[in-house]
Amino acid sequence: MSRRIKRTQTRSDRPADRRTSDRPREDRFKADQPKGDRANSDRQTGERTYAPRGERAGRSEEWTQRERPVAKRAGGKPSRLAVDRERPEPRKPMMAAPAKKQEAEAAPLPTKVQTVVVTADENNMRVDRFLEARFPGLSFSHIQRIVRKGELRVNGKRADSKDRLEEGQSVRIPPLKLDAPKVAGSLSEAERKTLDSLKAMTLFEDDDVLVLNKPAGLAVQGGSGMTRHIDQMLEVMRDAKGQKPRLVHRIDRETSGCLLIAKTRFAATHLTGAFRSRSARKIYWALVVGVPKPKQGRISTYLAKDEGEEDTIMRVAAHGDEGASHAVTYYAVVEASANKLAWVSLKPVTGRTHQLRAHMAHIDHPIIGDPKYFNKENWALPGGLQNRLHLLARRIVIPHPRGGVIDATAPLPPHMLQSWNLLGLEADRFDPIENAPEE
Repeated sequence: MSRRIKRTQTRSDRPADRRTSDRPREDRFKADQPKGDRANSDRQTGERTYAPRGERAGRSEEWTQRERPVAKRAGGKPSRLAVDRERPEPRKPMMAAPAKKQEAEAAPLPTKVQTVVVTADENNMRVDRFLEARFPGLSFSHIQRIVRKGELRVNGKRADSKDRLEEGQSVRIPPLKLDAPKVAGSLSEAERKTLDSLKAMTLFEDDDVLVLNKPAGLAVQGGSGMTRHIDQMLEVMRDAKGQKPRLVHRIDRETSGCLLIAKTRFAATHLTGAFRSRSARKIYWALVVGVPKPKQGRISTYLAKDEGEEDTIMRVAAHGDEGASHAVTYYAVVEASANKLAWVSLKPVTGRTHQLRAHMAHIDHPIIGDPKYFNKENWALPGGLQNRLHLLARRIVIPHPRGGVIDATAPLPPHMLQSWNLLGLEADRFDPIENAPEE
């Protein structure tokens, strides 16, 4: 009778479990945990992070014709669009994108009420602009909602989105829902074409400032039934923080030429300040009916808006009239054509709506092709000239936010160049408006 002996296996003799042997110890621990405990562990170890959903009187004067040197900003040729310069190369296919890196680049989502103090750089900033700067991924509708509900407080009081902040004020900010800024290099085909159009318009550009040569017929800002305008086109130039270039001033839709854009909040503050203090110098060229006399002069009137059902027009008003604002323009005849037409250079001291157009019509020399202010009856347009507004924002000279001077010049648009050639006007003639007095 044989006797069976049962052998007891030790731990070292047991075969390895393929399901667990190749897995790190901490992962095996998670696998053995209940689902609820595993989620708690993830939160404690920080290996799973919450990704925000969808980051989300008139007197005429003559001045001496003497040229004055104009300082220019260092650097010869204008740089190309920064967006184009920083355009990333096409990415190579990847097996998996590192989620943590994407989360690190996203703006943080406040999980509770926070209070911040307005800095010196944020002094005099509007509430909505302050929030946009602090939280680039914050949508406009969300800003309006928290302001309307009174969730945002300045020194403990409700604030409007247009209120100006002062240095040292305390701003209470509620929990926010942020939108993700647009990923660089992810422009659609239509957006890429828009970016190329802006690049073609560029006269000058650096990290802070952009000067565009706006074509005639393209509006600066949107209006009723308008789908394409400069402000909308600038959306494709949003940076990694979600900041879009800002308009510093405006020119009429049918006027072509220099348009100044601030690419940063810092630049916008300084450039708008330069316009307020009249440190900016703008020169316009126009083709007008007849030859103004004297050939160099100053136009000073009050202008007020006449609001119509479909349009707005500026009229010459009396001092003290409701809505009347003082407007001053210097003019100089550069060259005349048979005493019937004149090439006039204009320098606005103030910046009223339609100021140059209203002023030239006021002295009985309206601008050729002006659909609003041309007041000559039975006047025939010379053959070969296009019936389009002959007004060009020729040049802008303004202090640069970081020192030096921005000096940009726009060429004649096609319809004005055609007129200059037909009339025998020489576009490179000396411009006497250069010596107009500064006010």
